[in-house]
Amino acid sequence: MRSSTRPRALAALTALSLTTFALTAAGGPTTAAAQEPSVAAAQEATGVPVQLVSITDFHGYLRPPSVADGGTIAGADGKAITVGGAAYLATHLKSIRAGHRNSIFFADGDNFSGWPFEVDAHADEPTIEALNALGVEFTSVGNHELDVSRSFLVDHMAKGKCFGTPGVDSCFTDSTGRRFRGAKFDFQSANIVDAKGRTIVAPYKIRWVRDGARVYPVGFIGLTVPDTPVGSTSFQPDLKALEPVASANAAAAELARRGVKAIVLNVHDGGTDASPTYNNCVNPSGPAIELAKKVTPQIDAIVTGHWHAAFNCSIADPAGNPRPVVEAANHGRLINEINLQLDRRTGEVLRDKTTSTNHAVTRDVTPDRELQRIVDYWTAAGDRKYAEKVATITGDFTRTANAAGESTLGDLAADVHLWTARQQGKADLGLIATKPATGSTALRGDLLVAKGTKPGDAEGKVMLGESWDAYGYGNPVLTVSLTGAQLDAVMEQQWQVQADGTTKYAPLAISANATFTYDTTKPVGDRGVLIIDGKAVDPTRTYRIAALAYTVIGADGYSAFKAYTNPVRNNTDHETFTTYLRTHGTLTPAPLTRMVRVG
Repeated sequence: MRSSTRPRALAALTALSLTTFALTAAGGPTTAAAQEPSVAAAQEATGVPVQLVSITDFHGYLRPPSVADGGTIAGADGKAITVGGAAYLATHLKSIRAGHRNSIFFADGDNFSGWPFEVDAHADEPTIEALNALGVEFTSVGNHELDVSRSFLVDHMAKGKCFGTPGVDSCFTDSTGRRFRGAKFDFQSANIVDAKGRTIVAPYKIRWVRDGARVYPVGFIGLTVPDTPVGSTSFQPDLKALEPVASANAAAAELARRGVKAIVLNVHDGGTDASPTYNNCVNPSGPAIELAKKVTPQIDAIVTGHWHAAFNCSIADPAGNPRPVVEAANHGRLINEINLQLDRRTGEVLRDKTTSTNHAVTRDVTPDRELQRIVDYWTAAGDRKYAEKVATITGDFTRTANAAGESTLGDLAADVHLWTARQQGKADLGLIATKPATGSTALRGDLLVAKGTKPGDAEGKVMLGESWDAYGYGNPVLTVSLTGAQLDAVMEQQWQVQADGTTKYAPLAISANATFTYDTTKPVGDRGVLIIDGKAVDPTRTYRIAALAYTVIGADGYSAFKAYTNPVRNNTDHETFTTYLRTHGTLTPAPLTRMVRVG
């Protein structure tokens, strides 16, 4: 289905449900004294057209996503449409923007820190090259923009500053033969601040649009999902999130003081609705929906993301005037288009003339040649990177557990956590959830001695891509403090009583300097003894524990972990694992003697 560049306004609308909609009036009359009345009336009827085009949660999906990664979306008839891919996205963007003089293209965050190997293994630089080529002008900061560090965002991604060894760790050669130079667009967030309360990037962006000889400002406020500083992937203990509504209102007030009358909120937080299709709005809910009901009427449109949802809503502002609230899915599957008209005299948005629609990025169009070249270049680079040797193994590291719940891959990962934490300071124990009570384990594949089917593999060789596939899901390793009593409580939560009265075993793997002896005939909550460095855990002593952030914040189901204090962020899981393998060179599975079941 080819997207239309001129969505039609519905004749009637409700406050919370529409596909392509027109908003009720909020702007005053406009006249031009030097014009004939008929001309002035015609211009007053149309206003100054401004087209807003946006994507969200691209996540580095240069290649068309698979079905499992959202490669289809339900169309208006409910049938699945095949969508996505940067080269197809570029073709649709050109079609949608054609003929629009005042067209502004931006993103809503989570542009990079994606899961495709070819971008992840190249420090997300391929994504920036693609977004530069697509013509992104600015973006809000998503939670995943902070998955590495503040410096990675503001210095490396935004400015092109290298880290580590250029060509090995960062600053790779792009598809044009040039070294990475950073984004040609900038980032906004009005609510993520440092320890001194200063925003880490600009809170808003002003773009100017033209009508003949006159120009008008349009303001775009960036907001970031407020749990970003404590989220499992973006965990940044040196940052803080301010309350979103207050942050948006403060930025809007500042824009108004600067004479900006047309304001868009570009918030990386979202919601969902009950419609199975991408261009409707049925019973919407979620944080962005609640925010839309509260933020100042000075804001004329709200673009959302984060939830990977698809909806096209109109929600009344606190003054009772509807404004668009939209989300355009993820992975380059949809493009949102909002068409505003500005009062020629005041620059205010004429709300009754606003329209919005989501366009599917179908694959029934000719892929853009330039973007396809970029995609092909990085796909080939990813294949070469995948085959790089990082270690040799003399035995299989697998997720297969023995009777005590211990596995060779789990033990290896726990050792990696402790080793990584000790590179930055004191650490007493490394652990990892191998079969958590909730969520999913970071142990995603086995490392086998036998030669695999991937190009470049050999007997005993661990390729970079294999290490990526075996362990990690984009989480940092944290070092946190727990008292001995709290640590014992974590270990006892390996056994959890279910609603039906049964007990579920959710084993943890522990590092080689520890053992855990347990007896399942004893009551739940008093089954084991943890020994670290030859000594039983002292309930009153404080221990430094290394584990993935997802586990530490309690998302794996070990709620006792949430009592942690003094967190320190180490490197992310994929990079940590690869560094460990390269440093140690040759690895042999350790005996499965750390978890000891006596009953």
